[in-house]
Amino acid sequence: MNGETISVETPLRVAVLGSGKGSNCQSILEAIEAGTLPARVVCVLSDVEDAYILERARRHNVPAAFISAAPFKTKLDGDAEARYLETLRHYRAEVVVLAGFMRIVKQGLLTAFRHRILNIHPALLPAFPGMASWEQALAYGAKVAGCTVHLVDAGTDTGPVIIQRAVPVLDNDTPASLHARIQVEEHQAYPEALRLMAAGRLRVEGRRVHVAPA
Repeated sequence: MNGETISVETPLRVAVLGSGKGSNCQSILEAIEAGTLPARVVCVLSDVEDAYILERARRHNVPAAFISAAPFKTKLDGDAEARYLETLRHYRAEVVVLAGFMRIVKQGLLTAFRHRILNIHPALLPAFPGMASWEQALAYGAKVAGCTVHLVDAGTDTGPVIIQRAVPVLDNDTPASLHARIQVEEHQAYPEALRLMAAGRLRVEGRRVHVAPA
């Protein structure tokens, strides 16, 4: 079959970008420390100065830095993108993991890390892209929700899917209860996607990501 196998070194040199609490970053750090993910988080960067994800990184002795993305509100572009790229190169990052990074990644980063930027979204894409997708699922009356780990492209929540995990939507669910169950699956799915990448098992063919047998 045609396609491009994502070729990386092991252990993976992972940079995490986040804007908030960083629970998915925590799950990746814990998988590494448990010996179940052959990777190293080389830096954690945030566009929010007091984001808790930076504190999580420091507790695990990972370099952590706030890098302003001003003047833009919703994207990483221009001089700000250049500052991020310079920092990622300084730490020799090989893979970029978006963990609640609330900005659209633009072409400079996409080109520098082609097929090596991952994002996690709390919905079964292409259903319910964008913000508060668990609330969207409840409002729509969906019977199944979940999460998606995907490669990042120029769109918003539109890149090729690596892993999806489903959870049922219960009759008595609130937005908080559904989101909590989705997050349990997120914390398993993100390390698993990185394990597949580290093992050289991911091949991209158009919009599809094929997973080779172990």
